[in-house]
Amino acid sequence: MHSYDEPVYLISVVASMLDIHPQTLRQYEREGLVEPSRTQGRMRLYSQRDIDRMKLILRLTRQMGVNLAGVDIVLQLKEQIDEMQAEIESLREKLSHTNRNGSVPVSKALVTKSSYDIIIFED
Repeated sequence: MHSYDEPVYLISVVASMLDIHPQTLRQYEREGLVEPSRTQGRMRLYSQRDIDRMKLILRLTRQMGVNLAGVDIVLQLKEQIDEMQAEIESLREKLSHTNRNGSVPVSKALVTKSSYDIIIFED
């Protein structure tokens, strides 16, 4: 079994799977919507991630009537949302780790401990 990101599918196979013309795939590449890997002989190879991305593109264009410029914007926004969600998850994990330990590590604290000398004057 191949990994999700491993480029293994030829353009003809992908075109058949998605029921589109290979020129459509080439156009998506020219528009920067998908970037297949290339072999030494410059043949395009697509991963399952690429195929899923093209399914989204086809859904946006066919079912929702979005043009390719709009698709590009939607995909950029989706990538930003995915990055932000990953960052939120990372921060949640750090917060959970901090809560389990009961304190914030000194290197991460906003206020560090410092010693103060208290001098009391008597009247």
